[in-house]
Amino acid sequence: MLDPWRDPTLDALLGLDGVEYFVDEACTHRVRFVVRRVDPSPERPHGLAYSLTLHDERNERIIGFDNAHPVRERGGPSGRKRAANDHHHGPRSTRRYDYLDAASLLEDFWAQVDAVLREKGILP
Repeated sequence: MLDPWRDPTLDALLGLDGVEYFVDEACTHRVRFVVRRVDPSPERPHGLAYSLTLHDERNERIIGFDNAHPVRERGGPSGRKRAANDHHHGPRSTRRYDYLDAASLLEDFWAQVDAVLREKGILP
């Protein structure tokens, strides 16, 4: 019997583990996916460790969605670390990310990839 609470898009996300490929014709920008099941914990209640990243021609990360470390709830020296680790690294900032499901994560990641590639003039 299927679990009614199971995220039906999770298999697609897990299937991307280890995938890396170029996203432009010049082969200068690439995406990388690292996605693994882990035991659910307060830091990873969804039972996933993930890193979805876009890298430039120097192989530097431009954007990324991951849950490898906690992020500050607010900026400045008084900013507190947030208990949950899900976050988004943008070109200029790191912000918490509210993980809903695998499909939303992929949709949000690809929207950011497209936005960055448009901003750089790689996509129309």
